[in-house]
Amino acid sequence: MNPTDDRAKTRRKFLKMLSASPLIAGSSVFAGSLASLLHAAPLEEKHFLGWFEKLQESDSVISTPDQALNVMDFEPAARKALPPAHFGYLATGVDNDGTVRANRDGYSHIQIRSRRLVDVTNVDISRTIFGTKWDTPIVLSPIGGQRAFHADGELGVARAARTKGHLMLLSTAATTSIEDAIAARGGPVWQQLYPTNVWEVCQAIVKRAEAAGAPAIVLTVDLHDGSNRETLFRSQRVDKRECSMCHGGYSPFARGKPGTSASTAGFASFVARKPMFNGVDVSKVTNLYPTNANWDFVKRLRDTVTVKLLIKGIVTREDAQLAVEHGVDGLIVSNHGGRAEDTLRPTIESLPEVLDAPDNRKPARSSRRRGGQGSGNRGRRCAARHGRFQSAGARRCGGRNRKTAILGAGSFWPGRC
Repeated sequence: MNPTDDRAKTRRKFLKMLSASPLIAGSSVFAGSLASLLHAAPLEEKHFLGWFEKLQESDSVISTPDQALNVMDFEPAARKALPPAHFGYLATGVDNDGTVRANRDGYSHIQIRSRRLVDVTNVDISRTIFGTKWDTPIVLSPIGGQRAFHADGELGVARAARTKGHLMLLSTAATTSIEDAIAARGGPVWQQLYPTNVWEVCQAIVKRAEAAGAPAIVLTVDLHDGSNRETLFRSQRVDKRECSMCHGGYSPFARGKPGTSASTAGFASFVARKPMFNGVDVSKVTNLYPTNANWDFVKRLRDTVTVKLLIKGIVTREDAQLAVEHGVDGLIVSNHGGRAEDTLRPTIESLPEVLDAPDNRKPARSSRRRGGQGSGNRGRRCAARHGRFQSAGARRCGGRNRKTAILGAGSFWPGRC
């Protein structure tokens, strides 16, 4: 049989299957489109895919949260509601977004080995991290500038975290202060840290967060200024608003790329609406993350921080080992959602070697991972891959105890920044 004819027949069978679906049959628009397609000549693949994408777009944009079947149903709604550059900032990765896709696709290579006849009458999904029990293994990632996406910004997220019992991390670049976030959350919020290139600024942010009651400082090491975010740059080209009215003309990313505006203002304009920098002299700050940061910097930070210190962005055994040696309390396995470097290596593939760092010996706390999970199955695969590390306390693994809390296994980490 001619392969082309075979593919055409297969596609027609698939279209007939769709036409029998109650969802399609109940819609005169969709049913009519399918009827036309079934009576037409064999479709070219690109035409079929284009039609199917339109079907997905038209039918999957939810209008209320209760219509969502999984968290990714909010993405088309966000694309529809947000200004192009704002959505582009959320969606972008580096270069052609290859690592963004790899983060999600990594879960498709993990199988779940299901056991039967297990009593699941009472299911406990709580986790204990550093002595604090959380109702769920879901953690809300630190995302900066949330008022660019909703008027409530981080306060709305904090209230949602309070309602559902989730742990929340607040970005240094948040549009809400740590004090207000903790008040809205009604409980502890971890402070994410962009240390900047000025130690006194870093120190001021840490001390403020500790005074507010943040039980943990999370140093981000997987983001550098100037990453080539092509999706963001393309979205900026089609956004006709005057962005400098809100952003002051400063951007850590749009370094004068074709069709975008070069950064003309100073760092002070970038943090003008970011309360964690209020009252801090930022006149000498040029970067969110110091280009000369090394493990001596981590030691200095460890000597300064009086609460738990975690590092977000560790993806190798060697760096996990060094983190333990420098007294770090926890690691978040992260590649910044594919927004900082185009390694094409999924975080779920990085997790095993981080867990196996030789000197990672002490009680394991509950674990978390970030980088592109969207459905419940992806969260379960993450937990299943290294389920032995889910429990709190001193759980024995291979004859030795684990030291740091490896935030990667056994929990679900939505968010990308």
